[in-house]
Amino acid sequence: MEMLIEEISIYGGGLLLCALVMYVYVRTKSKKSKIVEKKIEKAKEEGIHEPVSLYPFIDPNICIGGAACVSACPEKDIIGIVNGKGELINASNCVGHGACFHACPVEAISLKIGTEKRGVDLPHVNQNFETNIKGIFIAGELGGMGLIKNSVEQGKQAILNINQQLDKQHKAEFDVIIIGAGPAGISASLQAKKMGLKFKTLEQDSLGGTVYNFPRAKVVMTSPMDLPGYGNVKLFETSKTELLELWQKVIHENQIAIQENTKVEEIKKDGNSFKVVTNHGEEFEGNKVLLAIGRRGSPRKLNTDGEELEKVAYRLLEPELISGKNVLVVGGGDSAIENALLLASENKVTLSYRSENFNRLKPKNLVKIKEAMEQELVKVEFNTAVAHIEESEVVLVRNSASFSIPNDLVYIFAGGELPTQFLKKSGIEITQRFGYTIKSHAS
Repeated sequence: MEMLIEEISIYGGGLLLCALVMYVYVRTKSKKSKIVEKKIEKAKEEGIHEPVSLYPFIDPNICIGGAACVSACPEKDIIGIVNGKGELINASNCVGHGACFHACPVEAISLKIGTEKRGVDLPHVNQNFETNIKGIFIAGELGGMGLIKNSVEQGKQAILNINQQLDKQHKAEFDVIIIGAGPAGISASLQAKKMGLKFKTLEQDSLGGTVYNFPRAKVVMTSPMDLPGYGNVKLFETSKTELLELWQKVIHENQIAIQENTKVEEIKKDGNSFKVVTNHGEEFEGNKVLLAIGRRGSPRKLNTDGEELEKVAYRLLEPELISGKNVLVVGGGDSAIENALLLASENKVTLSYRSENFNRLKPKNLVKIKEAMEQELVKVEFNTAVAHIEESEVVLVRNSASFSIPNDLVYIFAGGELPTQFLKKSGIEITQRFGYTIKSHAS
């Protein structure tokens, strides 16, 4: 009898301990889920819950809630765990580096672009990266794949495919013309050099493409990548500056000349080859063309007098280096507001917006700009447009009446001219995709 009581006590105690552990586990899990749910609610209120570019899609039927994806994400609060399953939180802040995709132990994550409600225009590209126009290829961000490692791999593979299809008897000046010097364009240039192809690389801005336009302190997350002509590069966390220095070193060592500040205006079919026309009036002829440009396109200009002055810019790279200036920010979208706020503490900032009030801002930005206006950190001139820009002032116009303000710097955030029209002009078919899978473990 005593042994029975002792066994009951031992097993009962064990069961009680297990029950206590389970209770604590479930309670902790429930608390964490509620915290994530509140973050999701807040993200929805602030308008940052919906993805705007490449983002992770988590299959709830596969996900085991191990949170490896949460730990792997350097941006933080992009993914959270709710009731044992991964869910998106601040999806619009996702930069699409894909660390979560590689970290998931059960391959529950795929990378998508576009949602069920918001479609994204994507060009038609086959498995060889060739478009519907035979001889024109696309690699990297333009095709939806903005991840550095994958863009590098696509650039290399595209050149391998181009070499196989090259017309060995062509009369063109170049075997291939590479448009864009971001990750895909750099990789393609290195591979073309390695294979002995005659090529020309054109870049509308500077070496690095999209990466060049990251804020200076922006951390670029990437996994090991194989750079042609250099070898395996193991970069898990690096700054924009370090990454650009690496590319500059590789380009220099391989004696590759990239023609920067050259925008391609048109691609014309010329027999079995193509003529590429630039904004400088130059024409380059190539048997094949590889488009390795970004999806953001070119910044939209105001087309006003004085816009060509050196003090006018369309992106803000190093706000911490600017102080004591009279700054005009043009635009009323989130980019304009966020950059005006970045400059407000150390400069006298005026914001010119053509409408009578802000009507398309994320709630969080709307609150911040109203606070800045109340504290007189930012002066907002509604219903205004830039008439012309001078060396030391800017003339604004409102209801046909003009007035000038002292000015040292002008930043224009009027949106971008997407490359869609450029592609269509070249004959490349574009389709709007909803929730389109760019990369999955099955593919």
